[in-house]
Formats: sequence, structure tokens, C-alpha cells
Amino acid sequence: MSKVEDFLTAKQEQALIETIRISEKNTSGEIRVHIEKSTEKSPMDRALEVFYLLEMDKTELRNGILIYVAVESKKIAIIGDEGINSLVPKDFWDKELALLITFFKDSNFTKGLQLVIIEIGKKLKEFFPYQKNDSNELSDEISKG
Repeated sequence: MSKVEDFLTAKQEQALIETIRISEKNTSGEIRVHIEKSTEKSPMDRALEVFYLLEMDKTELRNGILIYVAVESKKIAIIGDEGINSLVPKDFWDKELALLITFFKDSNFTKGLQLVIIEIGKKLKEFFPYQKNDSNELSDEISKG
């Protein structure tokens, strides 16, 4: 797979966006997916850079979560902001990453991303339930680099 655009079809991308919208419906938390061709950095280092580039640290409750994928480099990471990190179990992100890796090994990228987004949404709902005045602070679109 040589292009970011080849990683997901337009239909798959729309399905992921809809999964994000559904997962965020019951929470004030924010979920983003970022896909890029490659990185020479560790996946966590690059995910952290992207996290700040997308201004995900600017949410009111610091409860943004980024799922990072470098297609050609075959690197993935999940990173949460300090608000959610202080509440989830220490191994939560590792478990979600392991689930994602299981599906990615079978080239079932969309299904893996959808399941992880749903799981993250459930955890966000637990700690950051939807409030009447909540707004969607970050785009649900898949960002690409």
C-alpha cells in the first residue's frame, strides 16, 4: 500500500466518521483518527506531535483521544489527553492497541478501527458523560498527513 488514500475507501472512511459520531454522541470526549504514509519516529512520538498539531489538547476537559496510523511504516498508536489518562486503567490504551493490531494483522483495518472507536467511546461515556451544553470541539473527519 503506497498511498494514504489506498488505506481506506471513501465508503470505509465515511463508516469510520459515522462510528466516531455515534461514539461521541453520549460523551463530551473527542476521538480523532489520523492516517499518514510513514514516519521515522516511534509511533508514540509521532502521535504526540500530531495530537498537538491537531490541537487536541485544547478541549475543555482534556479528554481527546487520537488513533494514529502510519500506513507504509506499519506503525500505530493510541494517545489520550491528560483528562482521560488520569481516569482510565493504566493498561487501557495497551488493550485497545492490541485489539487494533489483531485486526490490522488480517488487513481488516476498518473493522479494527471501528471496534476500537466504539470501545473508547464507551470508556469516555463512563468518565465524561454527555452534558446538555456539550459541543463537538474537534472535527470527526479523518485527518491525513
